[in-house]
Amino acid sequence: MDMKEYIEQAERDLLHTYNRYQIVLDRGEGVYLYDIEGKKYLDFCAGIAVFALGYHNEEYNNALKDQIDKVIHTSNYYYNVPAIEAARRIKKASGMDRVFFTNSGAEANEGAIKAARKYAFLKDGTTDHEIIAMNNSFHGRTMGALAVTGNAHYREAFEPLIGNIRFADFNDYDSVLAQVTEKTCAIMLEPVQGEGGLYPAAEDFLKKIRGLCDERDILLIFDEVQCGMGRTGYMYAWQKYGVKPDIMTTAKALGCGVPIGAFLMTERVAQHSLEAGDHGTTYGGNPLACAAAEKVLDLFEKGHIIEHVREVAPYLEQRLEELKDRYPEITERRGTGLMQGLVFDRPVRDIIASAMDKGLILINAGANIIRFVPPLIITKENVDEMISVLEQVIPDENRKF
Repeated sequence: MDMKEYIEQAERDLLHTYNRYQIVLDRGEGVYLYDIEGKKYLDFCAGIAVFALGYHNEEYNNALKDQIDKVIHTSNYYYNVPAIEAARRIKKASGMDRVFFTNSGAEANEGAIKAARKYAFLKDGTTDHEIIAMNNSFHGRTMGALAVTGNAHYREAFEPLIGNIRFADFNDYDSVLAQVTEKTCAIMLEPVQGEGGLYPAAEDFLKKIRGLCDERDILLIFDEVQCGMGRTGYMYAWQKYGVKPDIMTTAKALGCGVPIGAFLMTERVAQHSLEAGDHGTTYGGNPLACAAAEKVLDLFEKGHIIEHVREVAPYLEQRLEELKDRYPEITERRGTGLMQGLVFDRPVRDIIASAMDKGLILINAGANIIRFVPPLIITKENVDEMISVLEQVIPDENRKF
């Protein structure tokens, strides 16, 4: 079948929950993807911040092939070496103490919510505790993760969700403080909001929240599903601020394409929250997924990925700022590291589609924002290539020279 026929077949068979772009991708190499007709695309999406190491990394691929030849799945009734090694490595990278492997970021956030509620339940035996989340946040599509997602449009058709969730404004400490009650058990936020518009947290905001949580024995949960794994120039974004959470979630680039996530916690929380029988998963922590995570963490260290991000990210920021200065319709650049956004005064879908026609894959974050979350191995030359395409597809009227 040709590309058109494959797309028509997909539209007959798949549930229509995505407005997909009209290409069928087939393979990848480095920072490039190819469709089934052989057209080449520079990828500045990375599977939505997933493929940090780029495509067709030989060491990564071989690690998965080796594990497939051993065992793919055994269940959590038994130990397996890849899970033990992956847990050791992610503890070292994150500075956290205990790990629970999941299948996705949303599932990791579900586990974090359960851990926080169990922690509060063990303190006073009641079940009416509250969680404060942030407006414009995004934590996933499952019912618990959706309940703490600060966008009413995502929630309204699926209510009632889990209750006792309060929303405050990101980077506004007084707004958070106004939502705190004697029933508050956790405050949950993304150190860099992704879907919500590429907003980094202010350092003072995080430090005040940490102090509030310490004072009142409230758990601080950081969702690092998108902003974690080196994307900000730190293994986890909170490390830039020196504000450590009690519970942290991670996924996306943790597996670099193999579905895996995790929630992690401090020893104090681990000793006073989830116990045997409280939480589980059939696939979470299986040997294949953990072999992927263990090799990803190994390659991050061997390949000096964090150092590379710190070298190339300022250049990406510079080129995006130059673009903003040249086009009045670009009102703002924001973000941090290799997690950037350009805010336009109009919807960007047509620009993204035109860029794809010219061999550049981009995604949005909201109707008016182009989001840049490329593989972490991009070079300055790749940045220049991306900018060159954008200059061809942004409308010419009123361009500043």
